[in-house]
Amino acid sequence: MSGTTELARPAEDESTIWSGPVTVGVIASVGTALLAVVDPNSRNVPLCPLKAVTGLDCPLCGSLRAVHALTRLDVASALDHNVVFTLSVPFLVIGWVMWLGFSLGRPRPGWWRFDPPLPLIAGLFLVVFAVARNLPAFSWLASGA
Repeated sequence: MSGTTELARPAEDESTIWSGPVTVGVIASVGTALLAVVDPNSRNVPLCPLKAVTGLDCPLCGSLRAVHALTRLDVASALDHNVVFTLSVPFLVIGWVMWLGFSLGRPRPGWWRFDPPLPLIAGLFLVVFAVARNLPAFSWLASGA
C-alpha cells in the first residue's frame, strides 16, 4: 500500500458550478437597473455607517451616485463621486466575465492566480484611498455631492 492517498473531490452538480457568477451578475444587474431609475442624489438614501457617525468618507462612499451617473453615461460626475470605484468598473466586469467563463469550463490561463498578496494589496490600497480622500490636501478625492 502506498503512503499517499488522494482524497476524492465531491461531484459538483452541473447547475451549481455557474450559480455563483450568475447570482452575482443578477444582483449587480438589478442593483444597476434600480440605480438607473432611482436617483440617489435626490432621494433620502441612508449614509454609510462610517459617514453617518464620523462624517468621513469610506472607500465606497459615493459609489451609488457613481453607478447612477454611469447609467447616464456621465463619466465625469461618476469620477467626482468615487474615482477608484469608477475606474475599477471595467476591471470588475472583465473579472466577472472571466469568472463566468471559468465556471462554465473554460480553462484558466497560467497567469490567472488569486494569491494571498492580491487581497492584501487591494485592502491596503483601499485603506490609503480612504485616508487620502479625507485629508484637506486631497479633497478632490472626497465624494462629491
